[in-house]
Amino acid sequence: MADSPREGKPARSLAFTRLVDMASESVGGEILFATDDFFAPAENLIKSKSPSFREDEYTEFGKWMDGWETRRKRIPGHDWCIIKLGIQGIIRGFDVDISYFMGDYAPRISIQAANLEGDKAPEMPQRGARTGAAATPAEFEAVAKLGSNDWNYLVPMTELKPGKPASSHNYFPVDFQQRWTHVRLNIFPDGGIARLRVYGCGQKDWTATDPKEPFDLAAIAHGGACVGFSNAHFGHPNNMIGVGKARSMADGWETARRPDRPPVLENDENGSLLVPGCEWAVFRLAHPGVITQIEIDTTYFKGAGPLTRIERILIPLKNELPHIASGNPPPSQMGNSPDSCRLDGCILTTQEEEDMIKQKWELPGHKWKPLLPVTKVWRPRGPGKAGPAVGAALLRFPFQTFCSD
Repeated sequence: MADSPREGKPARSLAFTRLVDMASESVGGEILFATDDFFAPAENLIKSKSPSFREDEYTEFGKWMDGWETRRKRIPGHDWCIIKLGIQGIIRGFDVDISYFMGDYAPRISIQAANLEGDKAPEMPQRGARTGAAATPAEFEAVAKLGSNDWNYLVPMTELKPGKPASSHNYFPVDFQQRWTHVRLNIFPDGGIARLRVYGCGQKDWTATDPKEPFDLAAIAHGGACVGFSNAHFGHPNNMIGVGKARSMADGWETARRPDRPPVLENDENGSLLVPGCEWAVFRLAHPGVITQIEIDTTYFKGAGPLTRIERILIPLKNELPHIASGNPPPSQMGNSPDSCRLDGCILTTQEEEDMIKQKWELPGHKWKPLLPVTKVWRPRGPGKAGPAVGAALLRFPFQTFCSD
């Protein structure tokens, strides 16, 4: 394997850690190969949960560890693994987490990446249960077809410190605009890593897309991103555009209860609930397009029904890192209702988006154009039973297209 081009060093926690983890098992990340999994399998690297420690737990192979840990090297070379990203796109940074690995951590690492489309990615043997095992000759033969020795270095060889709380997270920013599908984590020569987080932005290959085929333009996997929000106390708005269906309330967007809400709630003359302010989230779409349908999924939110206002923004793409801004909500143009939502849209240049982030999305009213009128989302299910309508946890709304003048 070629030497790293230069030595690197970890950075402090950066803004990129607010982006999606493209390698997580929760978005379809997969371990394709590992040289050794003797003490703990490489699949632990991409678990969505933070690592844990069980002081008195042992396996037949040694101490139980929540990470990837290889045996002490007794042959030439070093250990490494290949990860297929669940979301392919632009990588903005890594978090190499070595929590709880003290006397058995990997002293040095480097990270490489490649863009393997279609037939460029050969089939790999199924890994199965791996603890106590090492890669077989057949697996080495299969992985050699990937040519990973020659992949691009995103993180050069870098020294790590023991996995104490103050030094367990090692952050590495990445400054490449290229789309990646696979990463290779090298450890020198052996040892343990708890988690590898690969933060970035999804980027779909639109040249291979049928323009007549419907796509989710807001999906993170395609390049959609939250670029502003008012509150994310219990869950980030990016959860709403994540991969697959929600598994619990933790997979959605939930805000803190507003401290300025009145002690007694009342309705206005139209029957709408009178409450101050609103919570909001702003999303940049993955690609310019014609919107024909919006889908709102309120599954699992049974006692936390939102006062919902949805904004849509169309911004020319420049493959830039989406900035995340939070602050006061934009001016409301609708009466707040506990069972309705509205979708508005506008077209902004990249510079206008930057300006709006600085202004906390105080966007002039004339910029917004209605896409979906005030529409019922929540309604009582029976006497004393407020919540999503029966059979309507997943709501789809067709509406007219939105075009620039």
